[in-house]
Amino acid sequence: MVAVIQKNSLWRRFLYLVEGFDGPLAFAVFLLACAGMTVMYSSGYDHGTRFVDHGRNMLIAGFIMFAVAQIPPQKLMSLAVPLYTVGVALLLAVALFGITKKGARRWVNVGVVIQPSEILKIAMPLMLAWWFQKREGQLRPLDFTVAGVLLAVPVGLIMKQPDLGTALLVLAAGLSVIFFAGLKWRWILPPVLVGLVGLVVLVVMEPTLCADGVDWKVLHEYQRQRVCTLLDPTRDPLGKGFHIIQGMIAIGSGGFWGKGFMQGTQTHLEFIPERTTDFIFAAYGEEFGLVGNLFLISSFAFLIWRGLRIASEAPTLFTRLLAGSMSTIFFVYAFVNMGMVSGILPVVGVPLPFISYGGTAMVTLGLALGILMSIAKSKQLVQT
Repeated sequence: MVAVIQKNSLWRRFLYLVEGFDGPLAFAVFLLACAGMTVMYSSGYDHGTRFVDHGRNMLIAGFIMFAVAQIPPQKLMSLAVPLYTVGVALLLAVALFGITKKGARRWVNVGVVIQPSEILKIAMPLMLAWWFQKREGQLRPLDFTVAGVLLAVPVGLIMKQPDLGTALLVLAAGLSVIFFAGLKWRWILPPVLVGLVGLVVLVVMEPTLCADGVDWKVLHEYQRQRVCTLLDPTRDPLGKGFHIIQGMIAIGSGGFWGKGFMQGTQTHLEFIPERTTDFIFAAYGEEFGLVGNLFLISSFAFLIWRGLRIASEAPTLFTRLLAGSMSTIFFVYAFVNMGMVSGILPVVGVPLPFISYGGTAMVTLGLALGILMSIAKSKQLVQT
């Protein structure tokens, strides 16, 4: 008697790999990718291969998402401590003998030149989710204190480089894990109130605090200038305030329907600085107007909502915290970028997900999406 072994076809193997992928999440990413490619074609038409490179970066992010989605959350959990340890060690290496470019020491040569702070965008929430998973059922105030220390070390090292944008993203990713783990509101409100009081004082005392020669001590001079420029961009309209002023002009001139694809005057006459990277939202708003902006914001809102829905249905505390943090990363990326271009937040180096040009950020986004897809797949496996 001869045994017959039936091999699965390539199509069946492919279906097995994508089984459990979250369709609504993939649809939201598809909408944003289409918007990104459209505005990149327009804003980057005279930037050589920006459009082609942007498409390549999206494909790389897609492959990363697909690969990470195949890794079970238990495996991701086992990577938390090693990845965090390596990331912090590399940040220390940057502080000791890192490479300085344009006044910032953010890179280190380990055979290839890398920026270790990017690792912490994913390693930080992984580490904190691992920590709270280990303490599940017996959380005490001390556990939240330890989590705060684990977060403060890399954030402090990144701010010292200085890199306020990346530090903000790592801080937000870590704080979201701590919040979702059950941090009491009585511990949240005091620092929020202090921040609001400080903001009011800053607005009232702006002429004095932003005068030439004033040293804020806690911030680098360029960071102080960014805050002061936010409060009054017209103090230096052709210098430090140029970015914000031109961004607001471009968005406002788009009106309700926008000027039309490839018709943005601020964009194509090169009044918008960094129009393919940090300020691409201004180029998008000019050409597609309020309607286009609402579409973009709705797409981001849908992506974030879907990520939080995956978090709420995740089978373990680790996966719930991690999915919630990944969703928060997308929110912070989008909110900070749109806010700084619109003139309601200081200018920091935070790209707009799937829209701005940049390979490193796209890799991080691919990792975050892959983690969300992995958690969604694990939920379906538990249910079946």
